[in-house]
Amino acid sequence: MTDLYQSQRAMRNKRQAAMQRGVIAVLDVGSSKIACLVLRFDGPDSFRDSDGIGSMAGQSSFRVIGAATTRSRGVRFGEIDAMHETERAIRTAVQAAQKMAGVRVDHVIACFAGAKPRSYGLAGSVDLHDGAVSDNCIARVLSSCDIPDYGENREILHAQPVNFAVDHRSGLGDPRGQAGNALSVDMHMLSVDRAPIENLLYCIKRCDLELAGIASSSYAAGISSLVEDEQELGAACIDLGGGSTGISIFIKKHMIYADTVRMGGDHVTSDISQGLQVPMPTAERIKTFYGGVQATGMDDRDMIDLSSDTGDWEHDRRTVSRAEVIGVMRPRMEEILEEVRVRLDAAGFEHLPSQRIVLTGGASQLPGLDGLASRILGQQVRLGRPLRVQGLPQSVTGPGFASAVGTCLFAAHPQDEWWDFDIPVEGYPARSLKRAVKWFKDNW
Repeated sequence: MTDLYQSQRAMRNKRQAAMQRGVIAVLDVGSSKIACLVLRFDGPDSFRDSDGIGSMAGQSSFRVIGAATTRSRGVRFGEIDAMHETERAIRTAVQAAQKMAGVRVDHVIACFAGAKPRSYGLAGSVDLHDGAVSDNCIARVLSSCDIPDYGENREILHAQPVNFAVDHRSGLGDPRGQAGNALSVDMHMLSVDRAPIENLLYCIKRCDLELAGIASSSYAAGISSLVEDEQELGAACIDLGGGSTGISIFIKKHMIYADTVRMGGDHVTSDISQGLQVPMPTAERIKTFYGGVQATGMDDRDMIDLSSDTGDWEHDRRTVSRAEVIGVMRPRMEEILEEVRVRLDAAGFEHLPSQRIVLTGGASQLPGLDGLASRILGQQVRLGRPLRVQGLPQSVTGPGFASAVGTCLFAAHPQDEWWDFDIPVEGYPARSLKRAVKWFKDNW
């Protein structure tokens, strides 16, 4: 944690500098694919005539000018497992996106899953000396939050104020300028394992890129897949990826909880491969074309010829019914959703005013999954796609790209975090961070 404050401040400065130059890249490092989107920030006026349909509110300051995806290598459970393989995959995706955009990109904002996220709810309160709330008052109230002992070898990824109260007026999004005697805050802090973040930083550096920001995939998927009412009233976003399943809960347009289940679509593919004794590429193809979680009477008669996939027509003349494939896939999807329900119950999701659940991510496209999820999770469930963004190619508008599109929105409209304010050194509870702040002020 010693260099947390200044590194996050430095990344915010790099992001602002990159946006002023006009071009920045977004990188989604997943277990099944690595996606890169190149954004150009030119303001809404220059895009008005070039696109038939305008972008939604809040997204009008940028457009996507380059997009590329490649098969992920060296990433398991959302964490880098083989550095050189992942570096090659990142280079491939970034170079293809740069070629489509016709510009060179130096700065990237990355999102990743995994790293065992853990959420904390913090609270702080201070008296207002001047009678009105200023930036300095917000810095003081953030520094008054009692930081829990979140463990060795862990870092804070997000630390966002989610609610302010001036005297007894609660539910304020931005209290600056409000008159009162006391200011209090509720803050959501997300900590993750340090090693996966350091591996990602090192990998991006080896690709001759500078990191201008980092976000949790669960957070990014939530801000792109949940509509405004869901973010306001309370909803959970379940991002079903390849190697892991991300969970995020939003209310009042702020994330208040995030977690990860270390299972995803790749585990379903592995089950098919082992159950039917076919190679993994064949199992992936069977899952994509014939997969599902809800068997009907027709599925017993719908036969799948495995010999055409294995290529051994002489000896391998096996056929399986679609019902058998569903019988292999359904238990794993039930297991993943049961784990999700345990995490939502632990987070107190049932106490929110609205309890809608949105499924997104590549593995959410299995037929019948929304019906199975509504039975297991016991809530209103819908399938979510990422919001429309100007210039986004049709090929990257599916649920599998929710994290990548959400990171674009995170890049363009970042929520205030504690490192956006000049935290007073003498008021901060963590001694290591005091030294970091002092170093930052002396040397930046």
